[in-house]
Amino acid sequence: MRRLLLSAILFVVAANARAGEVDRLYVIDGGWAYATDQSRWSPGFNAGVPIDLSDNCYLIHHSSEGYLLWDTGITDRLVALPEGQSVSALGQTWRRAGTLVAALATLGIKPADVRYVALSHWHPDHTGNVDEFPDATVIIQKAEWDYAVTLPQKPFSPDHKTLLIEGDKDLFGDGNLVILSTPGHTPGHQSLLVHLVKTGYVVLSGDAVHFQSNWDNRRVPSFNYDTAQSLASMEKISRVLDEKHAQLWINHDKPSSDARRHAPESYE
Repeated sequence: MRRLLLSAILFVVAANARAGEVDRLYVIDGGWAYATDQSRWSPGFNAGVPIDLSDNCYLIHHSSEGYLLWDTGITDRLVALPEGQSVSALGQTWRRAGTLVAALATLGIKPADVRYVALSHWHPDHTGNVDEFPDATVIIQKAEWDYAVTLPQKPFSPDHKTLLIEGDKDLFGDGNLVILSTPGHTPGHQSLLVHLVKTGYVVLSGDAVHFQSNWDNRRVPSFNYDTAQSLASMEKISRVLDEKHAQLWINHDKPSSDARRHAPESYE
């Protein structure tokens, strides 16, 4: 009996030794867009009303596993285009003030220091700089990967090390970084539940929702891959927010993005 008790104690001690925590999260500017017609994202509402869209990356430090980067923003090549790059199909003009690598450098971080790059989905405003991290493991849903590699123009090199996920996944087994499968915007879209030591729980939306009014009214862009999946994913996120008393950080919602602390400041 004593041996069993000792074994149980040693198991708990070993598990606690392996467990880590998320002690820092940096919000990093990944570019921004001006769009001429908000109704492209909210069909039937705000036709002809322009909107500014933020686009952030999130550098997350896990005490046991090191740095994970959530999304990489629009390509750094836009820094050389002060007038931006237009996307006529969506009536958008994208700009970027500085490179992601330069932003990391101000924090004392080199690309080789980033062990994982987790991607919400394949779209270029989220995957624009994946290839700046050739040594990192790319974390993506298998359904998203399978779709992305069929595209004529690959969003990033297919030669990266990958961790292909099917569904939800507690990345490091300690509940502090949990991938949430939230398909609908794309076939294998995912969001990230982060548990910070002081801030508490935060859900990084990816593009499960694009801005606050769409969230409040459960509006789905007409260009999403699957409307029913999109609505189901929003409801899933809502349940997680209630269960974890979590904040929802909507990536493209510029007013809320502007109100957050950006690097070099951080959340703990």
